[in-house]
Amino acid sequence: MNEYDALEQQAIDSAINLDWKQAIITNKKILKEAKHDLNCLLRLAFAYMQSRDFLNAKKTYRQVIKIQSENQIAHEHLERIEILEKEGTTGPVMRANKFDPNLFLEIPGKTRTATLLNPGQKNILAQLTVGVQVLIKPKKVRAEIRTTLNEYVGVLPDDLSKRLSLFIKAGSEYSCFIKEVSITKVVIFIREDKKGKKVAKFSSFPKNVQSNMGRMGTEDDGKVGHEDDDDASGDAISDNELERLAESLNHEDKDFFTFAREEDEDKDEE
Repeated sequence: MNEYDALEQQAIDSAINLDWKQAIITNKKILKEAKHDLNCLLRLAFAYMQSRDFLNAKKTYRQVIKIQSENQIAHEHLERIEILEKEGTTGPVMRANKFDPNLFLEIPGKTRTATLLNPGQKNILAQLTVGVQVLIKPKKVRAEIRTTLNEYVGVLPDDLSKRLSLFIKAGSEYSCFIKEVSITKVVIFIREDKKGKKVAKFSSFPKNVQSNMGRMGTEDDGKVGHEDDDDASGDAISDNELERLAESLNHEDKDFFTFAREEDEDKDEE
């Protein structure tokens, strides 16, 4: 590994460990030898921003734009800084204490990456960073994603909202983290931590959530497949099973959970 590669890795490691002071020092060393290194300039600007040094962050992002006028990352972060300054935000950006490189490890059936719909206010999104934990808050129509301070971030897509609302009501527990964020888009990573007993045989995240929620499960000798099966049949939840499960959880919420059948009926009426 040559000196440049070693310094670049050191800069990346410093950012992973949220050591922004060291990240700034290391990226500056790289720029002494390669002053037009866009990746290095972006890392430096981000480190300044995380350190709340908005003046130098803006200056560095503008350097990026001088080199590459259409650089979307630089433009978005400049707008983000403008929002933070306008709001008078002086505290630290919401971020993880330490970023775990294995945080976004995909596990079939137990994790899911999702892009949120109806993103929240820009001044809230501007404060979020990758790795920050957020919360799933089931509502009557959709499941919302909120910060630990109960600030609205966005909502899950309908199919995922409905499934997770049911599973959470059945006693399942999930952790949720910011995987990608800008002032206009939020991508989250959801991980199953605990499976509720009443949904123990079902996968939290089948390969195709929508189709599995609307079709009858494959049966073998009267038994529904379990989540450990290799095929997708164990992920399917039939209409009848949804109704029985919903009724056993809370009879008053039955109409909310019989969504698959209602959607099919709506389509027929059209």
